[in-house]
Amino acid sequence: MTKNPFINAVCALAYIIAVSSMMFYGTQFSKPDDSILAPVAVLSLFTLSAAVMGYLFLYQPLQLYLDGKKKIAVDLFLKTLAVFGVITILILTLLFSGVLF
Repeated sequence: MTKNPFINAVCALAYIIAVSSMMFYGTQFSKPDDSILAPVAVLSLFTLSAAVMGYLFLYQPLQLYLDGKKKIAVDLFLKTLAVFGVITILILTLLFSGVLF
């Protein structure tokens, strides 16, 4: 990813929006499925999401850390986490305040 914590956090949000939209709208167009594929799909999505979030949050800081720039690496990770935390708090505030819906 980038060395910009805002871009990293917004990319994580974009991934979450894409997955959430797929789950929300996908269930409206499909019938309930009582097969083994439903839990397999959920666990696969969970694993994919962990990998994507790991890449978005950790790849660049890990590269910096391995290059000996430990302070910059930790700062980038914490700033990305902080920006994502602010975005999450903003979304939860909008959700619970009833402003959007």
